[in-house]
Amino acid sequence: MDQIANMVNMVKNGGRASHEFVAVPFSKVKQAIAECLVKEGYLTSATKKTKKGFPILELGIAYVDGAPKVSEVERVSKSSRRVYKGMKDIRYTKGGNLITVFSTPKGIMTDKQARKEMVGGEVLFKMW
Repeated sequence: MDQIANMVNMVKNGGRASHEFVAVPFSKVKQAIAECLVKEGYLTSATKKTKKGFPILELGIAYVDGAPKVSEVERVSKSSRRVYKGMKDIRYTKGGNLITVFSTPKGIMTDKQARKEMVGGEVLFKMW
């Protein structure tokens, strides 16, 4: 099971169901992705908690005028097919509504941050 795809789909579906928070199983990669999405404004918070003795990550979903900020998610790299982009291949997004999240040697970051840091890496997912 793809844990990253599960996490971003839970955020999308939680927003569509008008939930304030979504709880996902904790991992360091998911925490790094959540912190990146908090910086971009797609999540309001990301806190590590314990539920029934297991660590979870509680994600606060961001809303704009009553509608969730996350409307769609597309997983790019999968376990069956990894997709990598170099620094020169990272394109600007139209209107700034779409973000692409990368796993780079300098950590998890968005396409804007990757261009600024001049690094490429594995394309995890796109979110708009």
